[in-house]
Amino acid sequence: MEQNPQSFWSITATELLNGLKASEGGLTTGEASKRLTSYGANRLKPQKRSDAFTLLIAQFKSPIILILLLATGLSLFLHNLVDASIILAIVVISGLLGFWQEHSASNAVAKLLAIVQIKAAVIRDGKQQEIHVEDIVPGDIVILNAGDIVPGDSLLLESKDLFVDEAMLTGETFPVEKDVSVLAADTALARRTNTVWMGTHIVSGNAKVLVVFTGKNTEFGKVSERLKLKAPETEFEHGIRRFGYFLGEVTLVLVVIIFGINVFLHRPVLESFLFSLALAVGLTPQLLPAIISINLAHGAKKMAEKKVIVKRLASIENFGSMNIICSDKTGTLTEGTVQVESALNVNGDPSDKVFLCAYLNAFYETGFTNPIDEAIKKYRTIDLAGYLKKDEIPYDFLRKRLSISVIHDDDHLMVTKGALANILEVCSKAETNEGTIVEITSIQDQIQKRFVEFSDQGFRTLGIAYKNMPSESLINKNDEKDMTFLGFLTLFDPPKANITDTIASLKKLGVSLKIITGDNHLVAASLSKKMGLSDLKILAGPELHRMSDGALLRQVGVTDVFAEIEPNQKERIILAFRKAGNVVGYMGDGINDASALHAADVGISVDTAADVAKDAADIVLLEKDLGVLVEGVKEGRTTFANTLKYVFMATSANFGNMFSMAGVSLFIPFLPLLPKQILLTNLMTDFPEMTIATDRVDDEMVDHPRRWDIKAIRKFMITFGLVSSVFDYLTFGLLLLVLRANESQFRTGWFLESVISASMIVLVIRSRKPFFKSRPGKYLLIATLSIAVITLILPFTPLGTLFGFTPLSFTTYVLILLIVTAYIVAAEVTKTIFYRKVKF
Repeated sequence: MEQNPQSFWSITATELLNGLKASEGGLTTGEASKRLTSYGANRLKPQKRSDAFTLLIAQFKSPIILILLLATGLSLFLHNLVDASIILAIVVISGLLGFWQEHSASNAVAKLLAIVQIKAAVIRDGKQQEIHVEDIVPGDIVILNAGDIVPGDSLLLESKDLFVDEAMLTGETFPVEKDVSVLAADTALARRTNTVWMGTHIVSGNAKVLVVFTGKNTEFGKVSERLKLKAPETEFEHGIRRFGYFLGEVTLVLVVIIFGINVFLHRPVLESFLFSLALAVGLTPQLLPAIISINLAHGAKKMAEKKVIVKRLASIENFGSMNIICSDKTGTLTEGTVQVESALNVNGDPSDKVFLCAYLNAFYETGFTNPIDEAIKKYRTIDLAGYLKKDEIPYDFLRKRLSISVIHDDDHLMVTKGALANILEVCSKAETNEGTIVEITSIQDQIQKRFVEFSDQGFRTLGIAYKNMPSESLINKNDEKDMTFLGFLTLFDPPKANITDTIASLKKLGVSLKIITGDNHLVAASLSKKMGLSDLKILAGPELHRMSDGALLRQVGVTDVFAEIEPNQKERIILAFRKAGNVVGYMGDGINDASALHAADVGISVDTAADVAKDAADIVLLEKDLGVLVEGVKEGRTTFANTLKYVFMATSANFGNMFSMAGVSLFIPFLPLLPKQILLTNLMTDFPEMTIATDRVDDEMVDHPRRWDIKAIRKFMITFGLVSSVFDYLTFGLLLLVLRANESQFRTGWFLESVISASMIVLVIRSRKPFFKSRPGKYLLIATLSIAVITLILPFTPLGTLFGFTPLSFTTYVLILLIVTAYIVAAEVTKTIFYRKVKF
């Protein structure tokens, strides 16, 4: 079987079906399974391997760890078996800890992502069924409707008023009309109107297609291979990367200097080399990737409990930093259950004929399910036994109307419903309540007056029109002219009961709500008042269209509601907010929301959204409710705050301790700690930090948006690193000058002070409040106290002897604990002064 009949647009459907050994009845499940094995999953790039072995190996990929393992091997070769074995064991234990945490996080995230996977309608075993897009194979028959993403390069078998957005592939601004045909083999990609391409999406109409190419073999796959498409780096990812580079540079310089000086002082080269490498391990926050993965995965799980599914983990930070959320009103601010208020003639009186036409249009519409048609059918049921549907022109976002042709007795009627302005533009006549046909221009003012009245009351108003057709011929868009305007259909969607409280909660969190709606400004203003919003600044689409980008940039900050907005204006609004320095979230679920979702810092959609919207989103809500969003924002900020805690810990006590050790090694005749002791110190101080994801977060850390600030982190590192070093040198002075400690006693005393102070300082740094006023998480507290107790008793155990530690006197223990206590007090005072001066 040939996956790739080349130039398949130049082959008839029958020939192509034969070539792919497929049929219009679809593949069998067994055959599809074979093809999936043969061609591979339908994705543009291989799924990132997160199996146990890959994750385990990844823990030991750090250059510093690899060099340390090499040096350990050299130590073994030189018969220093005990020390080499201990160093190796510590490295392996650290790696296993990181692996265990990351593997758990990876599994949790995979389960969450499975909830919001995009599906496609295919014909398999002779019947239509929904399958994951990744399981589509060449030879599959796929059914496409408005809003669907095309799952593979395909040939049209059937189509009806099909328009496809191919901008991402061809750059074509407007949707392209597609129909069944056979084209020349040398037809350019943009002119192949009998095909649809992977990654593009259906704007309107429907089709049945035969999939020819999948995955990397598609046109879009070839482009993505060349460009090596990668999601843009978030501010958080950029900050973490810069932070890693900064620490790497400091570590490299320090380690080279320390190694050089130790060699210059005629200390053993291998021991000096291992000492320098062990220092590098201590200075490098090698757990940072694991801690970030754990924190983000834990945050994603917590957010899932709040009905918020995170598709891209790095977007959690942007979610927490978000200070503006742009949203449509339907289903988000309102109940989302559109209800018919009335069907009225041109005089504003109830009319059965208007409702009948609206009902015919809604009943026979097949393009895609929408709440307005559902509301019409629920409002009242009409027996349509005498009617027969003949044809349909599906709704699209350019025409903003939908036409159905029906046969009743000997009459052939086309009924059209849509946005009032778009209905009026195809009408030349109107029918009065007496049944008289008049020129539309004679009652244009009357129609407009009624429209304003309905809008002032908060009703969305559609127009209904009809046209007698001469024969049973099929209809097309060119028939939408010289129609007769019949009347109005008014609809309402009441605000959600708790929406006022939800908006207030968002405001309290420092998130401003901006409404972007296609409804006219009168409806938008009426709804806003019902939601308790007053003194609003409303900007209408036509006015926005006339604005320059500079003028819009000045206006967005003071505008609360954007009304009468065209789909292509949404992205422009989002970009203007971002240029003004905001972190912007956009909540959308429609076909025309994809570009705005891409443009936003955080694209938010719902599980019931059109495929193209769900695919573009970073975060998917299982409930279309701003209340869910409020909880999600809190969890996002909690995750960011806990990640920041680890960064603070890694750059304060740990960094200070290693820096102090490097400095004192230059002035004493022996190494302050042996390499194995440094690695043990690093391992033990890592334990409490691994529980950070479960720590409690103070209210002030989630009450307003926070952003990654590398300058503030650098100031924190320098400030608290210096405080740590001061007390480290006090410990050195105590051990060397007061207690006259020998090498073994010095190393033991320094190990005790180093580990206990680094563990206890976690309880100080984790909160901006005094540590006794902010209760830490259960697991963090247990881990911290456990490490402190283990450290105190370790010198009295055989394991302590193996590491080169020796029991110390009671006086030494008391003095060291006094220094640790003084350090905690000093850190508390420093913390208060730091946060008073540095706003972060």
